[in-house]
Amino acid sequence: MVYFDNAATGGFKPFKSIDSALNAMKNVNANAGRSGHKLSLLASELVYETRKSLATFLGVSSPQRIIFTANCTDALNTAIFGLYKKGSNVITTATEHNSVLRPLYELERRGEITLTIIKPEFGGVMAEDVEGKITKDTSLVVLNAVSNVTGTENDVLGIGKLLKKRKISFIVDGAQAVGHTDFKVDNQHIDALCVSPHKGLLASQGIGVLALGKNSEVLPYRFGGTGFDSFSREMPNEYPERLEAGTLNLPAICSIKAGLSYLQGNVDYISNQLFSLTEYLIAKLSRLPFIKIFSLPNKYGIVSFSHDEISSQELAEILSEKYDVAVRGGFHCAPLYHKFLKTEKFGTVRVSFAPQNTRREINLLISALKEISLI
Repeated sequence: MVYFDNAATGGFKPFKSIDSALNAMKNVNANAGRSGHKLSLLASELVYETRKSLATFLGVSSPQRIIFTANCTDALNTAIFGLYKKGSNVITTATEHNSVLRPLYELERRGEITLTIIKPEFGGVMAEDVEGKITKDTSLVVLNAVSNVTGTENDVLGIGKLLKKRKISFIVDGAQAVGHTDFKVDNQHIDALCVSPHKGLLASQGIGVLALGKNSEVLPYRFGGTGFDSFSREMPNEYPERLEAGTLNLPAICSIKAGLSYLQGNVDYISNQLFSLTEYLIAKLSRLPFIKIFSLPNKYGIVSFSHDEISSQELAEILSEKYDVAVRGGFHCAPLYHKFLKTEKFGTVRVSFAPQNTRREINLLISALKEISLI
């Protein structure tokens, strides 16, 4: 199958990532941080080494400020519920995934926050867009680094500088960006960066990362066992245990470290390759009169388009069943953005690349679209 659904989960995994996960399951089948025997200590060492690698890769001040979560959605919930202030205003954008929107809607429903939503521009959300929405009650801004629908990039650095001056907390959804471009949490003035390792970090599913800025203080969102201070009724004050309750996913954590090793020195190549692929696809799609394109060339490998006569979900199904091409059709869990794009009825088809994809595969997609449109 031609796999063009990498924004949902990365289709390419290095052998190192696969082997490291298998090794953890076969040879280190123990619970990190829970026992004193050799296997448990080895598991703890592997977890800590991954924290160190992530802290270096993401520009985080200490490995202890790398938190492992169930997935990126869990990281976003942990950050949002741990950083919001009751009675304050929170700013987000209409480009957001439901992983951001639904926690904020819930807090709004409870009457605990007021919510301000910035309507997007095709060039992305800039610092001045956020500045125009800040009020005296604003305590938190939550937005994505890159739209999962169009690949549009927001001005994370500019917004981070603005919010640092205003002493407003800043959460970034990095699901589509981390691994495709360099991120340095402290240098970009981010309080909490939420990461989806099974995408850009080439790791397995079932793991998320919450990378904390050096001065951010996040209240616990989940409560349970941490492996020490068992008689305390409260979660520990120390990170990462403060935000990590229960057994960690050791095989997935090991696959992250292997994925990071593969990425070292290759991020610029990945960005350039993805830009080239999106540029090529957009040029090809622009010659098809029945196609409307919603993306510009980007280094995140995302291109969304719609067909004049066929709904996105039907088109995606035809491409899969008849042509063995995997794309995603629908609304991509980003309802407000589809209202902005006026695609709320039929959604869009999203093609999302890995660097291993080729122009030959793109040509197969274009040929399939031409043939489908003649049926």
